[in-house]
Amino acid sequence: MKTYVTYGFFLALGGLLLNVLLYLTGFHSTVDKWVAAQWIGGIAGLALGIVLIVLGIKARRAEVPLTEEFSYGWALGAGVLVSLFSCLFGIVTNFLYTHFINTGFQELIIQVQTTKWEAAGMSSERIEQAEKMMRSPLGSILNVVFVFLFIMFINTVISLIAAAFLKRAAVEDLSVPPVA
Repeated sequence: MKTYVTYGFFLALGGLLLNVLLYLTGFHSTVDKWVAAQWIGGIAGLALGIVLIVLGIKARRAEVPLTEEFSYGWALGAGVLVSLFSCLFGIVTNFLYTHFINTGFQELIIQVQTTKWEAAGMSSERIEQAEKMMRSPLGSILNVVFVFLFIMFINTVISLIAAAFLKRAAVEDLSVPPVA
């Protein structure tokens, strides 16, 4: 369990540091830079997720004796548990980011979404209603749930792929070194 928590924590911490870097470089400050911030954050976040999930699975595999199989299911489970803990820690780090580091982040999100709705031709009354929903506590809760599920989905796909490469058969004769 310690391995999953450790790698999940570092994945969430990496996400927080990425957001802080985007904030300090001005990408989380204006609507104009939002698209670039999404691309940079998405690619860097994906790379961070791949690296830390793979490292977490490898660390868990190293804890299993060579005489025991580390099956696809065990590898997948390790990746999913790293992902789960990263999402749980991510809720906390996201709260810290939006409430203490970049206190205008929620307002930026609302501005970005309003701009998209206006460009799509949505009426001002509907935009106003949707904006009220986004500002409500229910809107915040729905956002947290959506982000949690989205990140879990992406990380589970990463885990599915990584597990195929990181599974290991049991070694019966310890005098013969295992194959990767």
